[in-house]
Amino acid sequence: MASAFRLLQAPPATPGDPQPPAHRMHTDPDRVGEDLLKLVLTLVELLRQLIERQALRRVDAGDLTDAQEEELGATLLALHDRMTELCAQHGYTLQDLNLDLGPLGPLLPPAP
Repeated sequence: MASAFRLLQAPPATPGDPQPPAHRMHTDPDRVGEDLLKLVLTLVELLRQLIERQALRRVDAGDLTDAQEEELGATLLALHDRMTELCAQHGYTLQDLNLDLGPLGPLLPPAP
């Protein structure tokens, strides 16, 4: 219950009251590009894993022909290899892309 009250906004200030300083995010200008790259790689890896799971569901359901399964498998393997290469080029591993969402747990599920 206490956390719900923290979400409530304070009542509007009366005219003439001093305003508290706005909350600002302090960033390191030298790291912004790397942080953005890491975020983009994280989103691409998340989408890759979601597509891979959906493909496995379709294979298990028998929705694909043998040729489609082979093509899908080769495509997903190539995408995984390319993601690994991109991470290595920038000094990351695929595990580095897994964001900790606090009480929700990690963003990316554990690798199978």
